[in-house]
Amino acid sequence: MNALLPGLYVVATPIGNLGDMSERAKTVLRSASLIAAEDTRVLRKLTKDLANKSKTISLTEHNVEDRIPQLLKVAQDGVVALTSDAGTPVIADPGGRAVEAAHAAKVPVFTIPGPSALAAAISLAGFEGSDLHFLGFLPRTRGARRARLTEAASTTQVLVFYESPRRLASSLEDVGNALDNPETVVCRELTKIHEETVRGRALELADRFKETRGECTVVVDVRGWAERKDERDLAAYLEEMQKAGARRSPAASAAARRFGISRAEAYEAWPGPHT
Repeated sequence: MNALLPGLYVVATPIGNLGDMSERAKTVLRSASLIAAEDTRVLRKLTKDLANKSKTISLTEHNVEDRIPQLLKVAQDGVVALTSDAGTPVIADPGGRAVEAAHAAKVPVFTIPGPSALAAAISLAGFEGSDLHFLGFLPRTRGARRARLTEAASTTQVLVFYESPRRLASSLEDVGNALDNPETVVCRELTKIHEETVRGRALELADRFKETRGECTVVVDVRGWAERKDERDLAAYLEEMQKAGARRSPAASAAARRFGISRAEAYEAWPGPHT
């Protein structure tokens, strides 16, 4: 690897198996004037065999704004490495604000790509469809989780999120109940000794993972869900119109305007007696 130019280096690190650390990542971490990490204790374990003498600082959700000036100052003339606890920085961690600030300050930003639980889980799931939505970590409360899931599922084909073992079963239950029990893949302990990838319906997986360990990445197949939901909503609307005494033709016109469909399509969806 050629001599490193000054700037901010976004360095991917292993998500479980230290053998996945690239030579480029090792070189940057050895050469850096400053390394920013979510948890400096994790970083020390990662770099203990690299003869690393770089200064390290923590970069967390609580201190990122205070750390940014220091990072940018060093990156003007030296090498600053941005890492996360595991995997590729900026994905579900506070590093994105540091990268954004570097761009705004005209500090060069370089990538040292490598392990990512997000990319690994997508490749293991086997769901076709290029339109995916990464949700990071879902909200902690059930109502907020379901709202987030249905909002995202209405505009995409595949959902991906991270989850802790303690909340995994609960989140899978919400996936199943909110999204018609879709085909789902749970990737647990990726690249580690006890790596496990299990595919099945969300509610079945919720039962299976009521007690588990290790961080998980969940991939959900929501292809066709939005269309099925629209059909159910249309049917429910027309049924209510019918119960209220509306006739088929004017109800179809109203439904067409409400759901953005043709009057003919709404007319054919009229339930029961066609009057």
